[in-house]
Amino acid sequence: MRGDSGVRVRGFSLLAVAAVAALVAALLALQPWRGAEAPAERIVSGQEILLPLPSRATDMSVEEAMLSRKSVRAWRSEPLKLEELSMILWAAQGITEYTGWYRRTAPSAGATYPLEVYVVVGERGVRTGEGFLEAGVYKYNPLRHSLILVKQGDFRRELWEASLRQDWVRDAPVSVVICAVFERTTSRYGERGVRYVHMEAGHAGQNIYLMAAALRLGTVAVGAFYDEAVSRVVGAQSGEEPLYVFPVGVPAELYRGSFDELSALYSRTRRG
Repeated sequence: MRGDSGVRVRGFSLLAVAAVAALVAALLALQPWRGAEAPAERIVSGQEILLPLPSRATDMSVEEAMLSRKSVRAWRSEPLKLEELSMILWAAQGITEYTGWYRRTAPSAGATYPLEVYVVVGERGVRTGEGFLEAGVYKYNPLRHSLILVKQGDFRRELWEASLRQDWVRDAPVSVVICAVFERTTSRYGERGVRYVHMEAGHAGQNIYLMAAALRLGTVAVGAFYDEAVSRVVGAQSGEEPLYVFPVGVPAELYRGSFDELSALYSRTRRG
């Protein structure tokens, strides 16, 4: 039946149907994101930031860094320096030399290098001289030691939601997200390659811990999260699966181990 209001479908006009649909869409847009949908984002491409080149940035020995390695979950409201973020990323997956292939800071089975590293930078989370690195999600390019801007905006809250609302993820100025392309390694080693990928992620994670300790920063390995939600937050490419989230910041309390205290501890454990 057709009338002044337009075409009718089972007693409803198309204009009425369209109005209802618009109302439903508006109501859905007001709902908080719970990991089921990707947050609103501004996609960019081609913007590259060359990081400060790796250098001797600390006065701490390897053994002192191992002694001081500790999981940190509380931060001061201070940004990281761009030079500090540069060293954290280099420790995770940076290159060290060229010997027919580009060797990296973490060992990789057959030099297959399955790991991909993303960085979620909060508003005023990384200081660059007189200003700050633009808030957004970046992807680390190990060969150029640079960051490629993936998405603009502060996505720490979305990452917090995806990480089961662990507050140290929301509150840290930066989070490093390690993903893996398993096929790079399993294509050579079969099913056992899955184990090798997990081992490599552990190597990279420990490097992040040690570099953070040496820089007098803090971090904590986070493995509890919704995989698909984390992938959406960082804009992971097809085949990239998230394995680790490392929030990094200036610790609320700086921890430094003591070899004298360690000696006393061993004296107690050796008794009897």
